[in-house]
Amino acid sequence: MKNICVLVSGGGTNLQALIDAEKRGEIQGGRITCVIASKADAYALERAKNNGIRTRVLVRKDYADVTAYSKAMCDALIEEKADLIVYAGFMTILDEQVCNTFPNRMINVHPALIPSFCGKGFYGLHVHEAALAKGVKVSGATVHFVTAECDAGPIILQKAVEVQQGDTPETLQKRIMEQAEWKILPQAVSLFCQDRISVENGTTIIR
Repeated sequence: MKNICVLVSGGGTNLQALIDAEKRGEIQGGRITCVIASKADAYALERAKNNGIRTRVLVRKDYADVTAYSKAMCDALIEEKADLIVYAGFMTILDEQVCNTFPNRMINVHPALIPSFCGKGFYGLHVHEAALAKGVKVSGATVHFVTAECDAGPIILQKAVEVQQGDTPETLQKRIMEQAEWKILPQAVSLFCQDRISVENGTTIIR
């Protein structure tokens, strides 16, 4: 049984989707053993506690720089014996020492179809604002491995979501969460925990 550590910064809706999927038996071969937050007041911590999941808090401003913070995160993940690390609305930058310590063992969900609307500055509502400004007819979500380059790791799963006439960034965000993020993130976690994902020449193979 693989140990899944989830990194959070805010409300924890993606964490809740993972918790619910685990309760339904949809995550095979793994269990959420720890939730680590970058903010002490993140509501995601309450979600974890309500479900009997161990929590830790590593506040970014308590550390001198990104290097020191990343080292502390690395140490915590090693202590927790993390087999898989999931970014679930984790908004704090970590440097390459973390992904180098856990290569192809860290995944993130991004609220667009990478390589569209991704990279530095594309997070939260900014992603949906950019998509609507471009007039795209389809957006969606992507689960990918985390590498040192923002949103550039091998893609694991993607799901498209229709953009509707009159959408606002908020309505599009909600639809993409409900129809894509909350579905493909647990799927990708389960595939990983079943050892069904491999990376070859920078792309993923799902068996």
